[in-house]
Amino acid sequence: MMKRIFIAVNLPERIKEELLLYHEKWPDLPIKWVKPDNLHITLIFLGNINDQEILEIDRAVKEITARYQSFSINLNRICYAPPKKIPPRMVWAEGQKVEKLANLKQDLEKSLINSGINFSLENRDFRPHITLGRIKAWEWKKIEPEERPEINEDISLSFNVNSIEVMESELKRAGPKYTVLESISLK
Repeated sequence: MMKRIFIAVNLPERIKEELLLYHEKWPDLPIKWVKPDNLHITLIFLGNINDQEILEIDRAVKEITARYQSFSINLNRICYAPPKKIPPRMVWAEGQKVEKLANLKQDLEKSLINSGINFSLENRDFRPHITLGRIKAWEWKKIEPEERPEINEDISLSFNVNSIEVMESELKRAGPKYTVLESISLK
């Protein structure tokens, strides 16, 4: 049976609570906010994967994460995203580039490719970000440009990354449901 799989960094509860406070800041924004339990940083989206490949993914993630020590991520901005996209598709919290995280992502990608896992590589510089909400495009277009809220908020939230998770995404009518299949601790 195929499952939608991605590799992610999950957030501490206190960071989720802080990010939730921003929902109230833009009450007129036509947006579907992400549920608190679904807030995460996607490292690699793998797509539809079978059970045998999931075992291979778990093995690869364990092998790579064993080489990395815990590190910190600093979230420093909330903005429309993706950058320079008009109209914007979402609002996200963006973090400073973290060399350890970028290297971890790159090592995971190489290991997965070498293991025969087929997925699409992103051809852009990786910067940690958390999708806070998805903009409802048809409602957005109805708002006069000068009436659209400006979203460019400086924030300062830091947390330690102690594990990497292999996650399943089930698409449901009420929104996606994410399940941790495997949580692998950094050394």
